[in-house]
Amino acid sequence: MTPPSTKFRIVPVPSDHLLRSVDRFVDLSGLRAHLQPFYSAIGRPSIDPELMIRMLLIGYCCGIRSERRLCEEVHLNLAYRWFCRLGLEGAVPDHSTFSKNRHGRFRDSNLLRTLFETTVQSCLDAGLVGGEGFAVDASLIRADANRQRSVAGSEEVDWEAMAATRRSVREYLDTLDEAAWGAASEVTPKFVSPSDPAAQWTGAHKGHAFFAYATNYLIDLDHAVIVDVEASRAIRQAEVGAARTMLDRTLERFELYPERLAADSAYGSAEMLGWLVHERGIEPHIPVFDKSERRDGTFERADFTYDHEADAYVCPAGQELRPRQKTYRMPRPLADSDGLIRYRASTLDCAPCPLKPRCCPNTPARKVPRSVHEGARDMARAIAATDAYAISRRERKKIEMLFAHLKRILGLDRLRLRGPNGARDEFHLAAAAQNLRKLAKLIPMPEPRPA
Repeated sequence: MTPPSTKFRIVPVPSDHLLRSVDRFVDLSGLRAHLQPFYSAIGRPSIDPELMIRMLLIGYCCGIRSERRLCEEVHLNLAYRWFCRLGLEGAVPDHSTFSKNRHGRFRDSNLLRTLFETTVQSCLDAGLVGGEGFAVDASLIRADANRQRSVAGSEEVDWEAMAATRRSVREYLDTLDEAAWGAASEVTPKFVSPSDPAAQWTGAHKGHAFFAYATNYLIDLDHAVIVDVEASRAIRQAEVGAARTMLDRTLERFELYPERLAADSAYGSAEMLGWLVHERGIEPHIPVFDKSERRDGTFERADFTYDHEADAYVCPAGQELRPRQKTYRMPRPLADSDGLIRYRASTLDCAPCPLKPRCCPNTPARKVPRSVHEGARDMARAIAATDAYAISRRERKKIEMLFAHLKRILGLDRLRLRGPNGARDEFHLAAAAQNLRKLAKLIPMPEPRPA
């Protein structure tokens, strides 16, 4: 018998394989120059950073969450080896190498942010970004924190001592004054995790509460390309602040200035609408966040008509409500700390009024608050009655589909890294992977040339 041959033929990666299509848009030509200041000129040779980045992209594009498993898959899978430029005999780095580089040179050089912006630029070059309509939203991702090991938010904890040994605690202390983190709210959380104190205790899913971070996406509505991503605390104030940050950054990085912004009512506060309309000139296709509705049968604020010329509200009985009925010795601001101006009716008008039981049964006169940003709120209400708003509301679902893809297909329903920087790293890599998959799907492979 003829002994079996020990030779085998290497089957090339199929042309319809995901990584072959993704590889066209992975440009790491400037990677080594970008990281050169963070490497030493002496000592043994370092592991190629391009190899590590390509391995991380495989992990996030293919939903391989464990770095140990990722190293095993790259070692065995020919397609993964081809994508990493390893060949058949190339050595795969140890899984611990990723942690050392992520917490060191990758983070110090802001490499993963640069990698994500490279994918955005590829989408711009391919004509996938229209730039006219954007949508913004946030989704909660579970943090790597255990409820059983948490402490009450009111309990005294020596964070300075813990910061000496825990990187996540040091990052928490460094972000206490940032708008997307510690400064987003002064409310003391119910529980705090000593292992990841920046994670927010939240019950937003109407089920069991958990520790979480928020990943914030700003997408273009044409092809649902992610033009920016930001990590923040899992509270509404931080998410609104992240939306401002992303809009400003896309203007600075890519000169993208949308005509309209679609979002849900969490972004419909008076301050946010005023910022969009008056400071940025963006049409808010956003439902107004309004708590003026009454359920006791009395007149709501919508029952009062505002007279712009007289700067007064007119009640259902035809009487005027003005901003101030008193003259003070020391001038006082019309608006309070919440940006509200209170329009008051005269007691002489309200006392004999037959509609008083339906207007202000428990007070001598009626008061109606008006935001200093009410003009922007009125504009948002007017837009909500148009066909364009209905289209934006339907297209806004594209961002929800991206979050579903992030959690179900890419497997990012729980973070593996801790601290604000760990959340940023994972969110940047996941958004870069989603953009690369979008490019691979929408830009067809070139036809092979005949021999």
